[in-house]
Amino acid sequence: MSDIINSMTGFGSQEAEVNAAGRLSVELRCTNHRFLETVFHLPEGLLSLEDKLKKEIEAKIKRGRVYCAVNIKGQPAAGIFVNRKLLKNYLYELKSLKKEFKINDGLTLDSLIRLPGILTLKESHISGAHIWEQLKPVFLKALANLASARNKEGRALAFLLKKRSSLLRQDLLFVKRRFLAAVKERIKGIKSEEEKASFLKGADIAEEIDRLNFHINNFQNKIAGGGIVGKELDFITQEMQREANTLGAKSFDLAISGKAVAMKSQIEKIREQVQNIE
Repeated sequence: MSDIINSMTGFGSQEAEVNAAGRLSVELRCTNHRFLETVFHLPEGLLSLEDKLKKEIEAKIKRGRVYCAVNIKGQPAAGIFVNRKLLKNYLYELKSLKKEFKINDGLTLDSLIRLPGILTLKESHISGAHIWEQLKPVFLKALANLASARNKEGRALAFLLKKRSSLLRQDLLFVKRRFLAAVKERIKGIKSEEEKASFLKGADIAEEIDRLNFHINNFQNKIAGGGIVGKELDFITQEMQREANTLGAKSFDLAISGKAVAMKSQIEKIREQVQNIE
């Protein structure tokens, strides 16, 4: 192939230790989609980086639904905040109640910290602006791994599609030869020139054969050229199926009809695989 065909499906990941946050991990998964769609799962402090991550993805991928998950392990421990002012108010009121109602129960530290609002955890926010320079190379490596996986699967798909389209061409060659022989055999039993003309007009599938042959050539050329050809290949397979349907409907010969059914099945298998191409 002179260029590359990519599959739309693939997975890429990368992890690295970074000073600012501990250990960063990036996971990228891509599935089939008509256009490019990105879905992000980011820690709260990194939400501001979504646009930057999206631009990096758009530079490498043109079609597919991309799921991006960024996780941070070993973040700095959250701090503890003691609401001392509220605690003083609690103590004042509790001592008043003890005195008023003559309660001898002693106050313990355990009971005090369980009071609502006394202890809270300080959230350790990570700033996207500070961590971007460390996150970027990790993300780009995960993106490169995703691209490599898509390319590997794309090469396998291209090989399979070339093989299937070649088998389709062989079936079409059989139909072409069989059609010429079947027409000669059939018109031997027709004596009226008018009947012969009517039969040939209704049974002629030469145009469908030529069109289907053109679509097969075009299909294989697109694969050989590579690039972002998934939508074009899908359109070509639709045209293939249309010609095969017409060919089968017009056929008067059982061998050709049977081969037309096999061709339609082959085209359907081709189209299923084409759905995975970028």
